[in-house]
Amino acid sequence: MQPRNMSMSGVVDLAAVKAAGEAKEKAEQARTRSAEGGGAPAPAGLVIDVDEAGFEADVLQRSAEVPVVIDFWAEWCEPCKQLSPALERVTKEYAGRVLLAKIDVDKNQMLMQQFGIQGIPAVFAVIAGQALPLFQGAAGDEQIRQTFDQLVQVAEQRFGITGLQGVPEEAEEPAAEPAAPEDPVLAAAQEALDAGDLGGAVQAYKNVLADQPNNTEAKVGLAMAELLGRVQQLDARQVRQEAADAPRDVAAQLRVADLDMAGGHVEDAFSRLVETVQRSAGDERERARLRLLELFEVIGSEDPRVVAARAALARVLF
Repeated sequence: MQPRNMSMSGVVDLAAVKAAGEAKEKAEQARTRSAEGGGAPAPAGLVIDVDEAGFEADVLQRSAEVPVVIDFWAEWCEPCKQLSPALERVTKEYAGRVLLAKIDVDKNQMLMQQFGIQGIPAVFAVIAGQALPLFQGAAGDEQIRQTFDQLVQVAEQRFGITGLQGVPEEAEEPAAEPAAPEDPVLAAAQEALDAGDLGGAVQAYKNVLADQPNNTEAKVGLAMAELLGRVQQLDARQVRQEAADAPRDVAAQLRVADLDMAGGHVEDAFSRLVETVQRSAGDERERARLRLLELFEVIGSEDPRVVAARAALARVLF
């Protein structure tokens, strides 16, 4: 999905934080201490895992010195596996002007509820103790950069927060073990997907599958790219209302199922499509069945939710 244009009008008051003026003063004091001490050492990492116990220290307190971007994710969430690496790459590019906090929603339900998370991946920012939503769903590197640029600008102009000091532009990575040669066509498909070029990604994955019909990575990538392409321009509220008004409209039900899947509501998407198959017939029924099989590819055949949905589909069909 395209990130929304950032606006401070949607700020969520976290109550536990200080006023913006006090946060600005703290940031100035931190910079003064750093200067007096000859400069603080570069932080150990710009990407951190955060839980409920460490949220105040790792996110709220640090947001007085640097904008903290929060990535709400889960291990089972396939769109998260596309978005999280992109967020990490771009965060390192910004060399201390933003900090990325990763929160596993399965292990931190209280934080998920506090932020009102309805689906993942979901990305928020905290500046001077105040939280604002950035976007929900997958996004490419360039889209993330545009959002981060706005975030950095708001942090500096409104709160006087300029980020961490002493972070090198490019952190040195430890030498990695030699990797097996990568399929250049598959690599091109992944690069297109990361950049938000969904049409290019779809075509590249199809090119791989033309030569390697059983390539699992290409199948998953193609299913993901096609899913993101279908939901990219949808108005979620309108789509859900249309589906509620016309429960037998197969096209409307497919659109909602896609939105659920892209938002991490996997079981809701599967249940809706199984029900759609059950109450439809002919070509429409086949259309719903095929869409369900496509979404199975996004998650993977071994996932227990896919196994359960396949059994439910079989009961409906036979």
